[in-house]
Amino acid sequence: MSHRLKSIIGGSAGNLVEWYDWYAYSAFSLYFAKVFFPPASQTAQLLNSAAVFAIGFLMRPVGGWLMGKYADRHGRRAALSISVLLMCAGSLMIAVTPGYARIGVLAPILLVTARLLQGLSVGGEYGASATYLSEMAGQKLRGFYSSFQYVTLISGQLIALVVLLVLQRSLGNIALEAWGWRIPFAIGGALAVAALWLRRGLDETPSFMRAEAAGVVKKHASVRELLKYPRSIMTVVGLTAGGTVAFYTFTTYAQKFLVNSSGFSKADASRISALTLLVFMMIQPLVGYISDRIGRRPVLISFGVLGLFGTVPVMTAIAATHDETRAFMLLMAALLAVSGYTSINAVVKAELFPTEIRALGVALPYAVAVSVFGGTAEYIALWLKNIGHESWYFWYVTVCVAMSLLVYATMPETQRAMEIDELAT
Repeated sequence: MSHRLKSIIGGSAGNLVEWYDWYAYSAFSLYFAKVFFPPASQTAQLLNSAAVFAIGFLMRPVGGWLMGKYADRHGRRAALSISVLLMCAGSLMIAVTPGYARIGVLAPILLVTARLLQGLSVGGEYGASATYLSEMAGQKLRGFYSSFQYVTLISGQLIALVVLLVLQRSLGNIALEAWGWRIPFAIGGALAVAALWLRRGLDETPSFMRAEAAGVVKKHASVRELLKYPRSIMTVVGLTAGGTVAFYTFTTYAQKFLVNSSGFSKADASRISALTLLVFMMIQPLVGYISDRIGRRPVLISFGVLGLFGTVPVMTAIAATHDETRAFMLLMAALLAVSGYTSINAVVKAELFPTEIRALGVALPYAVAVSVFGGTAEYIALWLKNIGHESWYFWYVTVCVAMSLLVYATMPETQRAMEIDELAT
């Protein structure tokens, strides 16, 4: 048990750094949007930064493909180390790139390059991390332990917001917009170096070592082999679509929504987002444990039903409120429902594939779905607001969740699948 806990903590800690770097972009875009782009309205500048955020998602399928193959051929631990190095490079590039006023169009070009590196990193991180945690967790509490992937994912986002709150209080808006926004990216680069050191000490999973000893690793880790599992691939895409749109809507986009639509100050919106993320993070293991008791499908279906009927009323109410407590409660209600997806989606995907193709099977279909749906969510929301039809986005999220609900209702119960080998206790 102590060996398992050490592996879970070690694998999760590196994941935290990865997602801190990824979300620092979103958390601080309210301040640096005007630095990298020509003068325009706040919505237009945010639209530009959201477009670059979406571009980063384009590299996630490439990262999922390359790192997934690498993890299935050379081990989960090796892939996790490479992903951290790529994230470090992207964060440091953003930290030192001059603004549009100094280098013109080269500024957004370098910003896009940095986001492409980060997208490549995160695309590979998800599959390797989900696979590693699932294979080290054991069957009885696999949902509980695997939920720590999103605990650390949300922790990374939360830490980015905490850094924002500290800098808002200590520097103020003028300094933040001038140079202070660079600090979190420098911090991210330094943390990535620490994570690399930490991950070098992780043990390889017994499942991979057995597959390697059996001689199936080099032969099977390919897209051609992955295509032999079409139902599993489509299940990953389908269960991800609605979940990722809802997740990005009520986490990364929520902060901008509170400022740009509800009228909260940047500081107030950051504080509300941080508090909701803190509670959201703590919910994940509980929902993961519930899935170990009642199965994965009932938990996923609960998210689908709540998202189908609750998205439009909740988002409409958030847009209309000017009360911090009410905004917190509404966002918290939405994130409680989203926990039915976030807490167990990684383990469900891992349970669909055999060891020799698992990392690629988890990473590539997920990265494609998250790029198409999650990566464009914020841009679609801001674009619809810019043309005067913000409420259409509420219905867009609802339709995406409804499509995923159909998958949840018809997919097999993966908890009983025996694809993941047991880890000896």
